[in-house]
Amino acid sequence: MKYVKLGNTGAVVSRLCLGCMSYGDKSWRDWVLGADEAREHFAAALEAGINFFDTADIYSNGVSEQITGRLLREMAARDEIVLATKVFFPIGSGHNRKGLSRKHIIAACEASLGRLGMDFIDLYQIHRWDFTTPIEETLEALDSLVRAGKVRYLGASSMAAWQFSKALYLARENGWHRFVSMQNHYNLVYREEEREMIPLCIDQGIAVIPWSPLARGFLAGNRGRAGEGLTVRAQTDALAKMYTTADFAVADASAEVARQRGVTPAQIACAWVLQAPAVTAPIIGATKLEHLKQLVEAVEIELAPEEIEALEKPYKPHPVLGFEPPKAALMLKRPAR
Repeated sequence: MKYVKLGNTGAVVSRLCLGCMSYGDKSWRDWVLGADEAREHFAAALEAGINFFDTADIYSNGVSEQITGRLLREMAARDEIVLATKVFFPIGSGHNRKGLSRKHIIAACEASLGRLGMDFIDLYQIHRWDFTTPIEETLEALDSLVRAGKVRYLGASSMAAWQFSKALYLARENGWHRFVSMQNHYNLVYREEEREMIPLCIDQGIAVIPWSPLARGFLAGNRGRAGEGLTVRAQTDALAKMYTTADFAVADASAEVARQRGVTPAQIACAWVLQAPAVTAPIIGATKLEHLKQLVEAVEIELAPEEIEALEKPYKPHPVLGFEPPKAALMLKRPAR
């Protein structure tokens, strides 16, 4: 395993982050693994040198946090791991059990700590932008958690670059702790983040920790050309159905590079994300142990310039995938004329 600093912080993380959405309760998603199945995944990840783990309160409605916390407490030294979780989406019903209000953020953080069975969270991330709460309220609440010792670092996920820039600016202006990471949707078939978000992160020294580096399994071959899902997740995951016919040209290129190297297309897709500018650690998820081990091996793959060119050449632009486009939300707030 290789290691790198988390953006401009002093924290050291592995080049791969284990995404823990795959572990939880099957009543939430058919394809997730329970605690017993998850155990061997965590053991393999730790043995491979992964020290970075990402979950969220919404995953299996908190069960993912429970499993993640329990297994890491059993298997790892707390000071050696970097544990991330997220807040935004509703857990249960009620007007104040969602979003990024001060009330919800502080309550959600306490609830996550309880489920994780830990005294602090290394990286606490806002899962999406909240159009209904002033960003100043959100940033001040997050800052209070850091100052209270409940959170070590702050991160964000999936938003427009202008929103992220605004949050970074306001935090600096008010002396609040700033976001140190951006967890965004980025892979070989969705590269729109290269337009604005990734250049912003490079400029500001922000760690980029992309989610879905294999495009929800698309780059691993989980969809047929007629659009049919070839795995349980591909059949039920709405976002996995959003990739276009043109994206198969990218998948074909990945498969060809993989064939020439004698590795899997998934390993090539992961290796490409790892070499991309600003990327700290892609968040990998797996429901099969052999797939997890293959992605660990991808850390050692160094793509040649001509291979990168072949992988990138077929790309076609996409509409926003992975978060609500700001224009659509802002239209709802436009005053009547």
